[in-house]
Amino acid sequence: MEYTYAIIDSDATSNLQLQHFLEEYGDFECTGMAKSSTQGIDIILKHMPKIVFINLNGNAGSYFQMVSELHQYVQHLPIFIGISNSKLHAYQAIKSNFFDYWLLPYNEFDIRKSLLRLRKQIPLQTSQTICLKSYKDFRYIDTDEILYLKADNNATDFIMKDGNTVSAFKTLKTFEDNLPKNFIRVHQSYILNSKYISRINYGKSICALNNENVELPFSKSYLDNVDSLKKKLGKKTFSTLN
Repeated sequence: MEYTYAIIDSDATSNLQLQHFLEEYGDFECTGMAKSSTQGIDIILKHMPKIVFINLNGNAGSYFQMVSELHQYVQHLPIFIGISNSKLHAYQAIKSNFFDYWLLPYNEFDIRKSLLRLRKQIPLQTSQTICLKSYKDFRYIDTDEILYLKADNNATDFIMKDGNTVSAFKTLKTFEDNLPKNFIRVHQSYILNSKYISRINYGKSICALNNENVELPFSKSYLDNVDSLKKKLGKKTFSTLN
């Protein structure tokens, strides 16, 4: 497991400097870069990084608006760390629940303290691995990389987060009893990874995954599972309903 991160910074120099500092830490991996808030929100929704570094110089207002807008699309926001050449935006960063605020030029000691504090307060969760066995072929899959499972007669297709499909010659029921608790059966043909849920629509009987790029149906026979999932997710979020 790694702390995946994205950088939103229109300054190529500070962008490269930050990547250089983070290379010293073996558990940090860059998954995307952007130069504006519009590109930034696209990168975040596409790659779901755990940490987002934002250079607030120049157009801080649009970046804080971007952070606010993300609540519409994802259940769990990434960790935000603001970067600036002054303390001008520090108060707004605190109000927006930024984890930290770094001043330019970069101070390597301050970065080290901040990242060690992040590791301590938000440790990486150890993922589970599932083994798919076919004759003499053994394939190992990180369960965090699974988006959902789909029944295919007596076989099961694993639809991965990166868009790939891995097939196993066992029934969906076999995996239902052995997967981690975040995998929920919602249909005779589908088990979803609740970590990637972005929407539950009772009117259309669908669960949207991966920022609504994927929509899976749920059936009445599994409605109790969907209700339990909604309650579980609701405890981790705030509601804007009247």
